[in-house]
Amino acid sequence: MTELVTARLALRPFEAGDLAAFAVYRSDPEVARYQGWDTPFSMADAARFLEEQRGVGFAQPGRWLQLAIVDRATGLVHGDGAVHGAADQPATAEVGVTLSRSSQGRGIATEALTAVLDELFAAHQMHRVVARVDDRNVAVQRLLDRLGFRREGRLVEADWFKGEWTTLCTYALLDREWAARGAQRTSGTRPALVGVKPQASK
Repeated sequence: MTELVTARLALRPFEAGDLAAFAVYRSDPEVARYQGWDTPFSMADAARFLEEQRGVGFAQPGRWLQLAIVDRATGLVHGDGAVHGAADQPATAEVGVTLSRSSQGRGIATEALTAVLDELFAAHQMHRVVARVDDRNVAVQRLLDRLGFRREGRLVEADWFKGEWTTLCTYALLDREWAARGAQRTSGTRPALVGVKPQASK
Protein backbone atom coordinates (compact mmCIF):
# COMPACT_ATOMS: atom_id res chain seq x y z
CA MET A 1 0.00 0.00 0.00
CA THR A 2 1.12 3.56 -0.65
CA GLU A 3 1.03 6.54 1.68
CA LEU A 4 -0.34 9.68 0.04
CA VAL A 5 1.37 12.84 1.25
CA THR A 6 0.04 16.39 0.84
CA ALA A 7 1.09 19.73 2.28
CA ARG A 8 -0.61 19.07 5.62
CA LEU A 9 -1.69 15.44 5.57
CA ALA A 10 -0.64 11.83 5.21
CA LEU A 11 -3.21 9.28 4.06
CA ARG A 12 -2.21 5.76 5.02
CA PRO A 13 -3.63 2.44 6.19
CA PHE A 14 -4.95 2.44 9.73
CA GLU A 15 -2.71 1.24 12.54
CA ALA A 16 -3.56 -0.04 16.01
CA GLY A 17 -2.55 3.29 17.53
CA ASP A 18 -5.23 5.08 15.49
CA LEU A 19 -8.16 3.08 16.83
CA ALA A 20 -8.96 5.12 19.93
CA ALA A 21 -9.42 8.31 17.87
CA PHE A 22 -11.26 6.31 15.18
CA ALA A 23 -13.76 4.94 17.72
CA VAL A 24 -14.33 8.42 19.18
CA TYR A 25 -15.32 10.14 15.93
CA ARG A 26 -17.31 7.16 14.73
CA SER A 27 -19.26 7.28 18.00
CA ASP A 28 -20.34 10.88 17.34
CA PRO A 29 -24.02 10.75 16.23
CA GLU A 30 -23.53 13.80 13.99
CA VAL A 31 -20.60 12.17 12.18
CA ALA A 32 -22.46 8.85 11.85
CA ARG A 33 -25.76 10.37 10.73
CA TYR A 34 -25.34 9.64 7.02
CA GLN A 35 -22.92 6.74 7.40
CA GLY A 36 -23.46 2.99 7.42
CA TRP A 37 -22.43 2.26 11.02
CA ASP A 38 -24.39 2.66 14.25
CA THR A 39 -23.37 4.46 17.42
CA PRO A 40 -21.77 4.00 19.82
CA PHE A 41 -18.77 2.54 17.98
CA SER A 42 -16.70 0.53 20.46
CA MET A 43 -13.01 -0.32 20.57
CA ALA A 44 -14.02 -3.89 19.78
CA ASP A 45 -15.75 -2.60 16.65
CA ALA A 46 -12.59 -0.68 15.77
CA ALA A 47 -10.42 -3.77 16.26
CA ARG A 48 -12.68 -5.78 13.95
CA PHE A 49 -12.48 -3.00 11.38
CA LEU A 50 -8.67 -3.07 11.48
CA GLU A 51 -8.60 -6.83 11.00
CA GLU A 52 -11.00 -6.62 8.04
CA GLN A 53 -8.78 -4.01 6.39
CA ARG A 54 -5.66 -6.14 6.40
CA GLY A 55 -4.49 -6.93 2.88
CA VAL A 56 -7.05 -4.70 1.12
CA GLY A 57 -5.47 -2.90 -1.82
CA PHE A 58 -6.04 0.63 -3.08
CA ALA A 59 -9.04 0.56 -5.47
CA GLN A 60 -9.20 -3.23 -5.18
CA PRO A 61 -12.31 -4.44 -7.05
CA GLY A 62 -15.15 -5.26 -4.69
CA ARG A 63 -13.42 -4.02 -1.50
CA TRP A 64 -13.52 -0.80 0.48
CA LEU A 65 -10.19 0.54 1.73
CA GLN A 66 -10.28 3.16 4.50
CA LEU A 67 -7.21 5.39 4.74
CA ALA A 68 -6.49 7.28 7.94
CA ILE A 69 -6.22 11.03 7.31
CA VAL A 70 -3.38 12.07 9.61
CA ASP A 71 -2.02 15.54 10.37
CA ARG A 72 1.67 15.46 9.42
CA ALA A 73 2.64 18.04 12.04
CA THR A 74 0.77 16.64 15.05
CA GLY A 75 -0.08 13.02 14.22
CA LEU A 76 -3.77 13.76 14.88
CA VAL A 77 -6.20 11.46 13.05
CA HIS A 78 -8.70 13.82 11.39
CA GLY A 79 -10.83 11.07 9.87
CA ASP A 80 -10.65 8.69 6.95
CA GLY A 81 -10.93 8.57 3.19
CA ALA A 82 -12.60 5.59 1.54
CA VAL A 83 -11.86 4.01 -1.85
CA HIS A 84 -13.78 1.17 -3.50
CA GLY A 85 -12.90 -0.45 -6.80
CA ALA A 86 -15.93 -1.40 -8.88
CA ALA A 87 -16.28 -5.13 -9.43
CA ASP A 88 -18.64 -4.83 -12.40
CA GLN A 89 -16.97 -2.08 -14.46
CA PRO A 90 -13.33 -1.59 -15.50
CA ALA A 91 -11.35 1.46 -14.40
CA THR A 92 -14.13 2.68 -12.10
CA ALA A 93 -13.95 3.54 -8.41
CA GLU A 94 -16.10 5.08 -5.69
CA VAL A 95 -14.82 7.45 -3.01
CA GLY A 96 -16.00 8.85 0.30
CA VAL A 97 -14.68 10.80 3.27
CA THR A 98 -15.44 11.06 6.99
CA LEU A 99 -14.01 13.68 9.34
CA SER A 100 -14.34 14.27 13.05
CA ARG A 101 -16.42 17.33 13.80
CA SER A 102 -13.38 19.23 15.11
CA SER A 103 -11.61 18.71 11.77
CA GLN A 104 -14.46 19.89 9.56
CA GLY A 105 -14.56 23.26 7.83
CA ARG A 106 -10.77 23.54 7.47
CA GLY A 107 -10.23 22.31 3.91
CA ILE A 108 -9.01 18.92 5.12
CA ALA A 109 -11.59 16.91 3.19
CA THR A 110 -10.76 18.82 -0.01
CA GLU A 111 -7.04 18.22 0.47
CA ALA A 112 -7.47 14.54 1.28
CA LEU A 113 -9.83 13.75 -1.60
CA THR A 114 -7.62 15.68 -4.02
CA ALA A 115 -4.77 13.33 -3.12
CA VAL A 116 -7.01 10.28 -3.52
CA LEU A 117 -8.26 11.45 -6.91
CA ASP A 118 -4.73 12.21 -8.12
CA GLU A 119 -3.71 8.69 -7.14
CA LEU A 120 -6.75 7.06 -8.76
CA PHE A 121 -6.44 8.87 -12.06
CA ALA A 122 -2.65 9.15 -12.42
CA ALA A 123 -1.34 5.97 -10.84
CA HIS A 124 -4.30 3.62 -11.29
CA GLN A 125 -5.55 4.91 -14.65
CA MET A 126 -9.16 5.18 -13.55
CA HIS A 127 -11.61 6.36 -16.18
CA ARG A 128 -14.46 7.27 -13.84
CA VAL A 129 -14.82 7.99 -10.12
CA VAL A 130 -18.23 8.16 -8.48
CA ALA A 131 -19.62 9.27 -5.12
CA ARG A 132 -23.01 8.77 -3.49
CA VAL A 133 -24.34 11.12 -0.85
CA ASP A 134 -27.50 11.57 1.21
CA ASP A 135 -29.52 14.46 -0.19
CA ARG A 136 -29.54 16.10 3.26
CA ASN A 137 -25.73 16.09 3.49
CA VAL A 138 -25.21 19.51 1.96
CA ALA A 139 -21.61 19.85 3.17
CA VAL A 140 -20.43 16.81 1.22
CA GLN A 141 -22.37 17.89 -1.87
CA ARG A 142 -20.54 21.22 -1.74
CA LEU A 143 -17.24 19.37 -1.35
CA LEU A 144 -17.93 17.31 -4.46
CA ASP A 145 -18.92 20.44 -6.38
CA ARG A 146 -15.61 22.09 -5.42
CA LEU A 147 -13.69 19.07 -6.68
CA GLY A 148 -15.43 19.21 -10.05
CA PHE A 149 -17.81 16.27 -9.69
CA ARG A 150 -20.95 16.37 -11.80
CA ARG A 151 -24.28 15.56 -10.15
CA GLU A 152 -25.75 12.89 -12.39
CA GLY A 153 -28.90 11.93 -10.55
CA ARG A 154 -31.18 12.28 -7.54
CA LEU A 155 -32.90 9.07 -6.49
CA VAL A 156 -35.93 10.14 -4.48
CA GLU A 157 -36.62 8.00 -1.39
CA ALA A 158 -34.78 5.14 -3.03
CA ASP A 159 -32.84 3.83 -0.03
CA TRP A 160 -34.28 2.43 3.21
CA PHE A 161 -31.60 3.60 5.63
CA LYS A 162 -31.59 3.71 9.43
CA GLY A 163 -35.34 3.31 9.66
CA GLU A 164 -36.44 5.79 7.00
CA TRP A 165 -36.60 6.28 3.25
CA THR A 166 -33.75 8.50 2.12
CA THR A 167 -32.93 10.31 -1.11
CA LEU A 168 -29.53 9.69 -2.70
CA CYS A 169 -27.57 11.97 -5.00
CA THR A 170 -25.07 10.43 -7.39
CA TYR A 171 -21.94 12.25 -8.57
CA ALA A 172 -19.22 11.34 -11.06
CA LEU A 173 -15.92 12.64 -12.41
CA LEU A 174 -14.03 11.45 -15.51
CA ASP A 175 -10.28 11.28 -15.95
CA ARG A 176 -10.26 13.95 -18.65
CA GLU A 177 -12.36 16.27 -16.47
CA TRP A 178 -9.90 15.91 -13.59
CA ALA A 179 -6.95 16.50 -15.92
CA ALA A 180 -8.56 19.68 -17.22
CA ARG A 181 -8.90 20.99 -13.67
CA GLY A 182 -5.26 20.29 -12.83
CA ALA A 183 -3.95 23.59 -14.15
CA GLN A 184 -6.56 25.50 -12.15
CA ARG A 185 -5.62 24.01 -8.79
CA THR A 186 -3.62 26.08 -6.32
CA SER A 187 -2.02 25.13 -3.05
CA GLY A 188 -4.45 27.38 -1.20
CA THR A 189 -7.73 25.90 -2.34
CA ARG A 190 -6.98 22.56 -3.95
CA PRO A 191 -3.65 21.32 -2.57
CA ALA A 192 -1.64 19.31 -5.04
CA LEU A 193 -0.25 15.92 -4.17
CA VAL A 194 3.23 16.40 -2.75
CA GLY A 195 4.35 12.81 -3.09
CA VAL A 196 3.59 9.13 -2.77
CA LYS A 197 5.69 7.30 -0.23
CA PRO A 198 5.86 3.49 -0.04
CA GLN A 199 4.26 2.14 3.14
CA ALA A 200 6.29 -0.44 4.95
CA SER A 201 4.69 -3.87 4.85
CA LYS A 202 3.60 -5.44 8.10
